[in-house]
Amino acid sequence: MINRYIFVIKNFLKNLILLDFIKGLIITGKYFFKRKITLKYPQEKTPYSPRFRGLHALRRYPNGEERCIACKLCESVCPAMAINIESEIRQDGTRRTKRYDIDLTKCIFCGLCEESCPVDSIVETHIYEYHGDKRDDLYLTKEKLLAIGDLYENDINQKKLEDSKYR
Repeated sequence: MINRYIFVIKNFLKNLILLDFIKGLIITGKYFFKRKITLKYPQEKTPYSPRFRGLHALRRYPNGEERCIACKLCESVCPAMAINIESEIRQDGTRRTKRYDIDLTKCIFCGLCEESCPVDSIVETHIYEYHGDKRDDLYLTKEKLLAIGDLYENDINQKKLEDSKYR
């Protein structure tokens, strides 16, 4: 019982002299005069890891044919269920994707889709500067993914080469 009274009195005095407020001011004062590390973002960019995972892209073979064989491994391994694939059998007997959609509002950028792909079709690029004004802008269709892959193919190949020493 006495311990409870001591605790209550101690807590009252701590609140009365604003001990937590003073501790906060001391920490603020300590960092106030230190060198600032803030960057001017559009002009200065922070370095990122060579294994950074950003915007998705679908790749093509050098002859222009899309790499995806519609095995649906990326769809099944995706923990957020952000990938939807519909496939079809072509006249030559091969299976290809009819629809390949990624919902970036669901995606957690874990990289499992890229790791599970047997033909290295889906990759996560190093693009981190993208946005969407509405939800549909963050819903990537097969055409958008192929366009991203075509646009950044050289960069993707270079990053794959740099990443190969970690695999």
